[in-house]
This record gives sequence, structure tokens and C-alpha cells, in this order.
Amino acid sequence: MTATIIDGKAFAARVREKAGKQVAILKKNHNLPPGLAVVLVGEDPASQVYVRNKGKATTEAGMKSEEIRLEVTATQKEVLEVVHRLNADPTIHGILVQLPLPKQVDEMAVLDAIDPMKDVDGFHVINTGRQAVGLPAMVPCTPLGCLMMLKDTLGDLSGMNAVIVGRSNIVGKPMASLLLSENCTVNIAHSSTR
Repeated sequence: MTATIIDGKAFAARVREKAGKQVAILKKNHNLPPGLAVVLVGEDPASQVYVRNKGKATTEAGMKSEEIRLEVTATQKEVLEVVHRLNADPTIHGILVQLPLPKQVDEMAVLDAIDPMKDVDGFHVINTGRQAVGLPAMVPCTPLGCLMMLKDTLGDLSGMNAVIVGRSNIVGKPMASLLLSENCTVNIAHSSTR
């Protein structure tokens, strides 16, 4: 098989266009604009760009976008209060807490406080567990986007060999799980691979 370069930007544009059409249908038929809330704690420059781009893409698709910024000194209690408020907000359908969090905030406690049905990052233990056993779940966006591009380019992935570089909870492990669910043979190379 020869290598194929996948044009991620063109693919993303098609996905955004499709999402915008689906949002318009929701609004028309149910007067329901989907709402995404992003929580940013601190002033990490890369995180600020990431959050700004998410907000822009959300509003361009016709969705409600809410951005909550907390100081880098925010306590775990303050972050959890924001998450609980968003869990209870019926106009917010998805919650994303931008990582990393400052050292005084327990990342897992915050991620596990997010309602699993609103966990758009797919990091809640219920979503990771459901994904691991092949049940429907919210899935981290980077591996899901990679899977979508692979299927768009290659079609049926069944029987193919895949090598994943990295074993993070954010990309590597969920990517392996997604590819296994597509009947790929998966190998993972990571920092301790010889």
C-alpha cells in the first residue's frame, strides 16, 4: 500500500459544514441551539488559542458558545462549582474543561464531576469505560477525528494493521480502542518501547 496524505483541513471544513446544517435543523424543528461551555483555568497561551478556536467554530456552526475563564489561582472548589452549574444548565449540552489544570486542582476530580452526557471530551470514567467495552460513549475528539478521516480516505478498516505512537488517555488509548472496534490489528509504540 502506498502512503496517502490526508488533507485534514478540507475534511474538517466538510465536517463543520455538515454540523452547521444539523444545527440549523435542530433550531428549525425544535428551537434548540446546542450549547457548548468551555472552562479555562489560568492563562496558558496554547490553551487560550485552543479555546478561542473552539468558540469560533461553535458559533460558526450556529451553536451557543459559553466561555468561563478562571484565574490560575482558582481553587478546586471554585472549578467544581462552575462544572456543577453547567451540569444543571439546560441550555448547555456539552462541557469541556481545558487541560492542563493548575497543580492545586485535581484533574480527575474535575473531569469526573462533569455529567457524562455532557462530557464532550470523553474523559469521564464512565465514557472511557463504555468505549473500552464497545458501548456507545462520548469519545475524545482527536482520536475520533482521526478515525473519521481514515474511514473517509480508506473506507472499511477491517483487517488493516495500525501503529499508534503514544499511549495517552487523551489520544493513544482511545485511538487504539476505536481502531479495535473497526477490527484493525493494533500495535502501540510508546516511550518504553524497545
